[in-house]
Amino acid sequence: MRLRFVILAMACLTPATPAATRLKDLVTVEGVRDNQLIGFGIVVGLAGTGDKRTTIFSTQSLANMLERMGLSVAPGAMRVQNMASVMVTATLQPFAQPGTKLDATAAAIGDASNLQGGMLLMTSLKGANGQVYAVAQGPVVTGGFVAGRGGVSQTVNHPTVGRVPNGAIVERLAPSVEPTAVIRLQLRNSDFATSARVADAINKQFGASAPIAHAENGGVIAVNTPEAWKGRVPAFIAGIQDLRVDVDTPARIVVNERTGTIVIGKEVRVAPVAILHGNLSVEIQTNLIVSQPGPLSNGTTQVVPQQTVAAREEPARNVVLREGATVEELVRALTAIGSSARDIIAILQNLRAAGALDADLEVI
Repeated sequence: MRLRFVILAMACLTPATPAATRLKDLVTVEGVRDNQLIGFGIVVGLAGTGDKRTTIFSTQSLANMLERMGLSVAPGAMRVQNMASVMVTATLQPFAQPGTKLDATAAAIGDASNLQGGMLLMTSLKGANGQVYAVAQGPVVTGGFVAGRGGVSQTVNHPTVGRVPNGAIVERLAPSVEPTAVIRLQLRNSDFATSARVADAINKQFGASAPIAHAENGGVIAVNTPEAWKGRVPAFIAGIQDLRVDVDTPARIVVNERTGTIVIGKEVRVAPVAILHGNLSVEIQTNLIVSQPGPLSNGTTQVVPQQTVAAREEPARNVVLREGATVEELVRALTAIGSSARDIIAILQNLRAAGALDADLEVI
C-alpha cells in the first residue's frame, strides 16, 4: 500500500503582513469558564435492548428508585432488559441562570446494546464540588440504530450513547467570578510577544492618561478598570475583546503519519542545504516448476523451486535550497524529488538534525 502525504503550508512567495486577530479569539477572562457536570441516571422504555441480569447495579438502582416512590421490590425479582444504567454529562456555561436549559449526554455503562427510543428519568447533575447544579430528564436521541436480530443484524454509528436536547435545567447559579476592578486576561496559547502586544493594544485604546494593562507573564495580562468604566465592566470587556493584535507564533512543523498530513508554519526558514535522495529496491521471487519424467521411465514427478534475485536502484535526485529559502520553496523541493510519506518525515528529521531547519519538528 502506498502512503500519500497532504502538505499544508501557510506561505506565499512574497512576505505578507499577518492578519490581526480579535482579542475575543485570543484571550479568556479569568474566572469566566465552563464547568463540567456529571450524574448517574436510568433510561427506561427500551425494547428489550437494556441491561441484563449480570449488571447488578441496574437492578439495585431501580429497586432504590421504586422504594423512594413507596414500592418495595427485591432486586433479584426484577428483569431490567427494558432499562439501562447511564452516566449523564453536561457543560454548565458561565453565568448560567436558574431555569436555563442545557443539552445533556447519556452513555450506557452496563451491557445495554441500544438506547434508541429510551427516556432518561430525573437525574441530578453535580459539579466538582459535589453540589447539584442541574437536573436532566427527557427522551434520548441516538445518532445510530441496530436493525435485525440474531446473527443477521446491522449496527449504524454508536447506539449506546445518546443526546437529550435541552433536557437539563439549571437549578443553581454557575460558580463564575464576576470581573471587578482588576481584570485578568488569559491567553489561549501562551507567548510573551503576543502578551506584550495585547497589553500595548489595550493601553493605546483605553490608557490615554496612564497605562492600565501590563503583561504579568507569557499567558496573563492584568488590566485595571478605568474610573470611567467602573460601573460598566461588561461594556469595558466587550471593548477590549473587539481590539485586534498581531499574533506571534513559533516556527513549527507538525507531522501526523497516521493521517498523512504535514502542517508547516509560515515562519519556517531553511538554511542553505542540498538534499540527495534515491531509492534502492531488492526483489526476490520464487517460482515453483513441476519436473515431469518421460513416459515408461522410472523417474518421479518433482517440484523444482527456481529463485531469482533482482536489484534496482533509482538515480539519486537532488535539490538545492538557497539561503533564506521559504516554506513554499521547501514544499516544492520535497514534491519535486517525488518523496513518499516516510521519505518526507526522514528528510525533515535529517534537516532538523543537520541544523538547517529553523523550526520545531513535532510528530503526533
